[in-house]
Amino acid sequence: MPRPLLVLPLLLTGLLGLWLARGVLLRWRDLKAARTYELVVEQRPLLLRAGGVVVCGMGVTALTVALALGGRGVLGDAEARVVAAGPGSAPGAAVPAVDAVKPVAVAAPSAVASPSAPAAAPVQFKSVGKPADGELLEGAVAGPDGRPRAVRVWLPAQYKEDQQARFPVIVLHAGGARTTADTELPDVFDGVASAVKLGRARPFVVVAPESPTGTAKPCDLVAAAPQAIADDAALRAAVGAAFRTLPAGPGGWAVLGVEGGAPCAAAAALARPDLYGAAAAVSGRFDAAALAQAGAAAPGTDPAKLLLATAKRDKDGQEAAHRLQTALKAGQGRAAQAQVKLSEVVEDYSAERERLRLVRVAVQYLAESLAHPAG
Repeated sequence: MPRPLLVLPLLLTGLLGLWLARGVLLRWRDLKAARTYELVVEQRPLLLRAGGVVVCGMGVTALTVALALGGRGVLGDAEARVVAAGPGSAPGAAVPAVDAVKPVAVAAPSAVASPSAPAAAPVQFKSVGKPADGELLEGAVAGPDGRPRAVRVWLPAQYKEDQQARFPVIVLHAGGARTTADTELPDVFDGVASAVKLGRARPFVVVAPESPTGTAKPCDLVAAAPQAIADDAALRAAVGAAFRTLPAGPGGWAVLGVEGGAPCAAAAALARPDLYGAAAAVSGRFDAAALAQAGAAAPGTDPAKLLLATAKRDKDGQEAAHRLQTALKAGQGRAAQAQVKLSEVVEDYSAERERLRLVRVAVQYLAESLAHPAG
């Protein structure tokens, strides 16, 4: 086979091997983390990728040997021309022939950054409904474990009205496994929209990622081990690339959790104030000691900002909120600096109406907190 035809398969095989090796490393880290928290993780994808790396390595070796053997004729011809031309013309004749062989040796290292290209591909979001006068879209984004998961994005009515505006983001956590928060709480977008209509908040883009498996209540696990919260870079990058949102970070991104999703919101606020500017946990139950410990070692310099909102009739929820507030005040390090607010005055004729009003209060708090960051 001519040498130029060998170079292309060598590069493609090398790129594929690097991409698979990167996947093996990521899944190995996820497997170790999952075993730490006694989660069930399927090992088959890791083994398949490892096998792929071995196959690619064998292919690269075979192609490199074939390329080296094929290049001897070229180099030998160049040396013959040097001898025939004499000592005076040797440098000029030899350099072109040797340079023609060198790119083959350096081609593989130059492609190290290429395996990240598939992850950078834009996510396609498709419309699935129009709740609360806005638009709901859904796409597939890689989760912290590398597997695709559903991510729903709600765009407020104002998103189409102003084509130049960029919007802050609320990450909305679900309480159940393998679901999005809007499927558990169909009226949650109505609560967000009503806060805007009443002039209590600016419009938000709401992002509802599908919750992980491994336990019936993922947020209980997160609240018990907040240090395990990962920077969901894939989610932030996908949303930022597809929609007109404020830059990902504490200046424009907040977190909301209702009922079963409340512990996730509290954990995100206390453990990662460098990622989220504020969080609201509505009608939640919390592991106060674990959250206080996570808040003590939080990165960044700004204090965590957290709203704990419960209905007036929810006495158990109020007790849980007070225990968390007390634990944070008595905590060490950054935990004692957390700015925690309580809301316990919402009262209405039904639990659904109270939940809608609590979401409205939470969105108002998030809007005010992002508009006035801690200094």
